[in-house]
Formats: sequence, C-alpha cells, structure tokens
Amino acid sequence: MLRAAVREGTELGKMAKAVIDAGQLVSDEIMVGIVAERLQADDASTRGYILDGFPRTVAQAIALDEITQHKPVGMAIDLVVPRELVLSRLSARRVCRDCGANYQSTGVDPSPWICENCGGDVVQRDDDTPEAINNRLDLYETQTQPLIDYYGQSGRMFHVDGVGSPDDVFDRLTKVVEGLL
Repeated sequence: MLRAAVREGTELGKMAKAVIDAGQLVSDEIMVGIVAERLQADDASTRGYILDGFPRTVAQAIALDEITQHKPVGMAIDLVVPRELVLSRLSARRVCRDCGANYQSTGVDPSPWICENCGGDVVQRDDDTPEAINNRLDLYETQTQPLIDYYGQSGRMFHVDGVGSPDDVFDRLTKVVEGLL
C-alpha cells in the first residue's frame, strides 16, 4: 500500500516519499492515513482484505481498530520464522522494477533478468541487503512483542510456523483462517 500510494502520487504518498527520501521511517499518522484510504475502496469493503506488514506498532493497531469499528479486525497472524531463514529469504528476493512481481534468486540468475510478466528489469530491492534486513529485523523484534501481546489479549493472535515450502506455509495459514470462518 505504501509503495502504491507513493507510485500513484496521492497526497499521503507524496508525504511518505519525502520522508523515505530523507532516509526516515514513515510516521504512524501517514501510514494509518494510507491504510484508511485503501480500506475505503469498494473491493476492501465488499470482499475484505489482508494486511501484510501493517500494523507494525501498537499505536497503529489501535488506530486500525478505530478505523475498522464497523467491521473489526478478526485476526492477526504471526508467521514464526528463525532470523537466519528470514535473512536468507529476503537476501534472495528479487522484484520487477515495473510491475512489482516477486522472484527468488537461485544464485544462477540470468543477466539481465527480465520479468516474465511484463518484460521489466528484475532487480534486488535496495532494502534487501543483509545490513538493511538485519536493521529491519532488530526493529521488528523490539516492536513486535507488544503488538503480539495487544492482539493476544483480545484473542485475535494466531501463530503459524513459517518454515517450509511456500505451499506448506500456505496450507498451515489456510487451516488457521478456515478454522475461524
């Protein structure tokens, strides 16, 4: 959502871009505003939605609960993955510059790597270097436990083993979600 708001040049997207370009973290106020705008879209209100990576803080979770009072957040899922595996997975992630399609590097990648969806260049994101990933993981660890506690207190937190193939993890996620419907 954040990248889309920046790409689309929305008012909040422009504000976020200025913050990102300055090397700062986007404030809760801007992030919550971007999410609130997106959740007002027809597809989100009729079909529902999945938020990935938001909320990241208890303040964001409280704000999300306020903007979704009419249809409260039903669950939060914590994918439990060892730090070393997260580092390995994200270091190997590649993305199409044009359409955003995700790929996984095998170490024997074509050069140049062309997206099979749109023909754009496939590159490593600037924030997927080991140093940047470790910085994000440190921040995640300090902010996540209070967030897990927040959702746990209301019975909305579910932990899912994130180790294994994408299909295995998806199957475990599906069982948790289907068990609550």
